[in-house]
Amino acid sequence: MTAVPGTPAVAPDALRRAPASAAGAPPHRRVQRKVREALLGYALVLPSLVVFGVFVFYPFAKNFWLGLYRTPPFPGLPREYAGLDQYRDVLGSDEFWNSFWVTVRFVLLTVPAGIVLGLALAVLAHQRLRGIAIYRTIFSSTVATSVAVASVIFFTLLNPQIGLFTYWLGREGGLSPLDDPDTALYAVSVTTIWQNLGLAFILMSAGLQAVPDELLEAARVDGAGVWRRFRRVTLPLLGPTLLFAIVVGSILAFQAFGQIDLLTEGGPEDRTNVLVYAIYTAVFKEGNEGKGAILAIALFVITLVLTLVQLRFLERRVTYER
Repeated sequence: MTAVPGTPAVAPDALRRAPASAAGAPPHRRVQRKVREALLGYALVLPSLVVFGVFVFYPFAKNFWLGLYRTPPFPGLPREYAGLDQYRDVLGSDEFWNSFWVTVRFVLLTVPAGIVLGLALAVLAHQRLRGIAIYRTIFSSTVATSVAVASVIFFTLLNPQIGLFTYWLGREGGLSPLDDPDTALYAVSVTTIWQNLGLAFILMSAGLQAVPDELLEAARVDGAGVWRRFRRVTLPLLGPTLLFAIVVGSILAFQAFGQIDLLTEGGPEDRTNVLVYAIYTAVFKEGNEGKGAILAIALFVITLVLTLVQLRFLERRVTYER
């Protein structure tokens, strides 16, 4: 082989070995490497799959199976196969639709009001004032309050004999708002809003802290007032936080149970009988596992559809730019 002048000579053996080294490892070793990576990935995911399988997928399949059988009125008797007829009977009953609309009203009463109040408190606490940390602590304190504690507090405040709220409402010595069919759902909603206010405040405060001060300062220099800066700059940039708060708040409202059980037990006249409490009543009070399983599946489907609708239509108005 004749070398080109000005270039180093390359041995023939080096030329023959160059393509093999450039191509990398042999094919069988690449296949083995991919198999090892896949096995490692499955091994890392396996614990989560086991947890989801035991606590999510299996209960859901078991609920669907239970819904196919009618529970006998007396214990010890075998279940009677009813197929999808029981689904039609339960989901078409007036009891189910009453619980559904009560739940929808409960969500509409608690979620928007809770987000608006949380945002208002977050805006107030976002000011750079001396001692503002004290107010931030007070506003967020309800996040550490359990449903039981919040329910006991409002049960006392709404007591017709010693309750402060009943005194303000002119109901002292009379009927408690929790016992009035026209006001029971509103009373439970106020309890829920207060109990979840700390979470809403923390979420909104985190969103406000992520808004760049440069944009607000630029808007102020351009002559925008306080309300216009909030509406044109702050509120659009809070879109991701508001979307998260709406979705999570709606899911929590659909799963509300503790305050209903402690304050009204679904009454009076089923005016506060939300879907979760209807499931509890069917399983633990009526002993009808099939009915409770169908209601649980219906609640899952409703929550899933609501979440997908919220993500599809509300996310269009959300901007992630800073």
